[in-house]
Amino acid sequence: MKKHILVIPGDGIGQEVTTWGKAVLEKIGQQGGHEFTFDEALMGHAAIEATGTPLPDETLEKAKASDAILFGAIGHIKYDNDPTAKVRPEQGLLKIRKELGLYANLRPIMLFDELLGASSLKPEILKGTDILFFRELTGDVYFGEKKRSDDRNTASDLMIYHRYEVERIARKAFEAAQARTKRLCSVDKANVLEASRLWREVVQELAKEYPDVETEHMFIDNAAMQLVKNPKKFDVVLTANLFGDILTDEASQIAGSMGMLASASVGDGTGFFEPIHGSAHDIAGQDKANPLASILSVALMFEISFGLKEEAARITSAIDKVLKDGYRTADIADAATDKSKILGTTAMGQKVLEYL
Repeated sequence: MKKHILVIPGDGIGQEVTTWGKAVLEKIGQQGGHEFTFDEALMGHAAIEATGTPLPDETLEKAKASDAILFGAIGHIKYDNDPTAKVRPEQGLLKIRKELGLYANLRPIMLFDELLGASSLKPEILKGTDILFFRELTGDVYFGEKKRSDDRNTASDLMIYHRYEVERIARKAFEAAQARTKRLCSVDKANVLEASRLWREVVQELAKEYPDVETEHMFIDNAAMQLVKNPKKFDVVLTANLFGDILTDEASQIAGSMGMLASASVGDGTGFFEPIHGSAHDIAGQDKANPLASILSVALMFEISFGLKEEAARITSAIDKVLKDGYRTADIADAATDKSKILGTTAMGQKVLEYL
């Protein structure tokens, strides 16, 4: 198999973790006789500093010409502390999603038994949890019209959805549910929001086409509570952009750390694969970042974009063995962890390669 992959390190720790995602791609390619070629591009704060824009035209052109994209992270504290900034790193991420038609964000919450103690939740509540989130990615308040009054004292963001936007991601979620345990939970706020009422209406209509899938509807506030009360009740979770952003970050605590969660943003073309964590500038350049989410994103790339499920399983298995043998990065270590087995970014990346 021949594939061309664009690596966009982005900002902060993104540059460190994508190094090991790429290294795993190269290792699997060598072992399996696959030919992977690579290119690199700027996005986010790094792109603003170099070009004045968070998504240079060159990056977008390279993205459209690639078979898959491995992304790191985006953001910088400089912009977090300046809400008046007109140009922001996150604008690059929103634009590339829109330009590539990446309307479905898949976030698997896969729990490794060895990390049950790393979560703040009780192990008996967590054990056996396996959730696949489908977060709509190109609609909602992130893309709706934004206004600020002339006196700057009133602001609004339009929460907007079109029927086709709900239909296309709901179909992907229903199809995934059919391949899993045939359970789907659609999360909305239909008791208050008109956009959510459209969402629920469309999902209810589509559910008739998938009679083998048990479909449940849940308000976002209840879903957030149930996620920490009884996460095993969920299998496939379908939700809108804003609610999905919040719920999946909450779900990171089930897995023990954001450093363990991968994601795939897909549409009908090039897939975009990234860890869900941010740029974490407080630890950038200190060899402290957890590279496992970036490596797990590569596993998703193999499975979703390349159809290489065996290679994806090998990556997950290697990480499982690393964790079983007691190796941890600081974010997933607990009081029982052997201090000599707490590794930095580089050592953990090398350890996964060794186990592969």
